[in-house]
Amino acid sequence: MSKTEIRKEFLPYSLPMIEEEEINEVTAALKSGWIAKGPRTIELEKRFAEFVGAKHAIAMNSCTAALHIALIAAGVGPGDEVITTPMTFSATANTIIHAGATPVFVDIDPETFCIDPAKIEEKITDRTKAIVPVHYSGQACNMDEIRRIAKKHNLFVSEDAAHAIYTEYKGKFIGAEGTAACFSFYATKNLATGEGGMLTTNADDIAEKARVLSCHGMTKAAWNRYGKGGNWRYDIEYPGYKYNMFDIQAALGLRQLDKIHRMQERREEIARVYNEVFGAMPQLIIPEAPSYAKHSWHLYVLQLDLSRLTIDRDKFIEEMGIENIGVSVHFIPVHLMSYYVNTYGYKRGDFPITEAYFDRILSLPLYPSMTDEDVEDVIYAVKRIAEKYSK
Repeated sequence: MSKTEIRKEFLPYSLPMIEEEEINEVTAALKSGWIAKGPRTIELEKRFAEFVGAKHAIAMNSCTAALHIALIAAGVGPGDEVITTPMTFSATANTIIHAGATPVFVDIDPETFCIDPAKIEEKITDRTKAIVPVHYSGQACNMDEIRRIAKKHNLFVSEDAAHAIYTEYKGKFIGAEGTAACFSFYATKNLATGEGGMLTTNADDIAEKARVLSCHGMTKAAWNRYGKGGNWRYDIEYPGYKYNMFDIQAALGLRQLDKIHRMQERREEIARVYNEVFGAMPQLIIPEAPSYAKHSWHLYVLQLDLSRLTIDRDKFIEEMGIENIGVSVHFIPVHLMSYYVNTYGYKRGDFPITEAYFDRILSLPLYPSMTDEDVEDVIYAVKRIAEKYSK
């Protein structure tokens, strides 16, 4: 590698790939006069359902909203328990609480770092109503086993697919099968609308309830009550939520979806380069997908073999900052957050695999607008630090 100096300008951890197509579509939406939920939102729902292979897609203002609505639509409420993993963003567990239920955590599988299906059944009680598996970093959970357990105990499954746009499970995209999958279109995601999300389902009843619940509980056709041919009369079927997407977001989403394959190819190319270099370094452990899955490479989570380094993960990140490379950590386990410690009594030691994994990980920049030089700068920085502090 020819690189021998620190990068002069800071490389952000993540940036959305916004080009002229998105700008033109947003401008067209603004000029149309229809900037709330409208025809572009409806079109994005249709096209996203076709993309993943689901029967229904309901556009939301966030993945958080989709996670909440999926549970409410399935009848999850006060007194219920919902099983999930602590290796996730807090929204996964928060929305269980928003539904009135109690989150019950299960440790992760040491190979996939997704929820460990072998540990789910021991947490099931007569109050358990649902399972929320998280397709962590773009890695697919073992859904066959999770669905087997859910069927055996009559549990609803809502997949947290915030990282899983383009993740495949046994040859099909996440969202193509099952009762609910919740996607994120946040600014850092593989498809970005700034904020936004999507709930996909093959269950007609879940789709019907989700459409009503996500827009105040109004009858589903009420979004068009101000348009030509719309009916000003509507009904409130349930005290719902203001969770729907709007057309400016959808304008971004439509053009992002147009180029999702191209963006994914670049992500995979960068991941291959990272794997080739870092896989040859004993101080580092690269992410790998099991045979049943295809990784979406939403995140590139690098593990440090701390037994081969004289520094910890936090010091490694500090050194990356000196190199002008932005990195992140996904995630601080939810059970270590103060609310969950104070409310449920969780502590370090409760989920040892999750905690050990957290202590040794960092997420490297991985996004389609990165140049080859950007990638080279990341590799140079990681190699320099690993070699400098190698035992």
